[in-house]
Amino acid sequence: MNWNRKFLRNLNVNVPLLVIALIIIGFLAISSAVEINHNSPGAMAFLKKQAVSIGLGLLVIFILQAFDYRIFKEYAAFIYVFMLLLLSSTLFLGRTVAGGKRWLSLGSFNLQTAELAKIMLVLVLAAVIDSYSDDMGYLKVMFLPSIIAFIPFCLVILQNDLGTALVLFFIYLIMLFAGGGNLKYMLILFGGGFLIVVLIIAAHLVIDTPLPYLQEYQLNRLIVFINPNIDPHGSGYNIIQSKIALGSGRVIGKGLFAGTQNQLNFLPEKHTDFIFSVIGEEFGFIGTFFVITLFLLLLWQFLKIAENARDRYGYLVVVGIMAMFLFHILENIGMTMGIMPITGIPLPFISYGGTFMLTSLIAVGVVININLRKKKLMF
Repeated sequence: MNWNRKFLRNLNVNVPLLVIALIIIGFLAISSAVEINHNSPGAMAFLKKQAVSIGLGLLVIFILQAFDYRIFKEYAAFIYVFMLLLLSSTLFLGRTVAGGKRWLSLGSFNLQTAELAKIMLVLVLAAVIDSYSDDMGYLKVMFLPSIIAFIPFCLVILQNDLGTALVLFFIYLIMLFAGGGNLKYMLILFGGGFLIVVLIIAAHLVIDTPLPYLQEYQLNRLIVFINPNIDPHGSGYNIIQSKIALGSGRVIGKGLFAGTQNQLNFLPEKHTDFIFSVIGEEFGFIGTFFVITLFLLLLWQFLKIAENARDRYGYLVVVGIMAMFLFHILENIGMTMGIMPITGIPLPFISYGGTFMLTSLIAVGVVININLRKKKLMF
């Protein structure tokens, strides 16, 4: 059997092509955001680190194809324990940045463990939900995946990383629903939970009660997006500058390296959280529409792969990865436009970030693996 011919025949080439296109756009946007055109001394360092992360991620994609994805189901318990150890060790040994311990320093490389937890949670939840798929409509059966997701959620909250915690919650919610979870119970439980959170925040604002697991600046981010002009030089500054950048790009943009909000450093966190604003200012509506179209096409390809997956486990894994990317896309683009609160969520394949890029490419590698094995192949 010609392995290469089999590989090409079963590979959905749209997935790698779309990912490569997004990475190229991201590289251009980051180049502008770090002001490589100004010969900034640190600019090349950002690009080199991003290139290394991309190269490492592509290597992992190729390595993953040598294994049947169902091996992750067999070792789901080990993956889960390793994930908890990784998140727990970060709380005790992690480097403190911006009031939270989110990174483990491994020599010159900083590992953001919560990013890796996303893909590990997907693999574990898929195994558990698949094992109890026939009874997932019962409340007592839904309890097990809920506890499995709740523990890493709490550990990430303790790391002071609300954005990633919300990603984990969204992954769990979508996978539970896709796996046959009872919608009525889900609405009651999570609707009630949402109401409790709202009441806790309201009580804090009105009578200054304690606010557990949520920093004051995080609360301000969640509230100020409703009216950023309440605090235009503080919590509302980021949203205001982002909207100015997006609006000033108009239809065709100001051109690469020509965005004034970007180049004059009015736009904050422009190479990470607000990279979409850089694209909007320099490439205009056409550029942002093109990027959104690429993301929609990628999610559509994921949906097709999920539908054609060889088994229910593969289907659930792809659904979980779709949920991860979907939340990132909606939240990041939404917060740059001022229609979602700022949570520090990066844009897949485009924002600068080593661990996030690596995790995103690993997720794509898993999806490709499931796609290749939609039929029985002899590797």
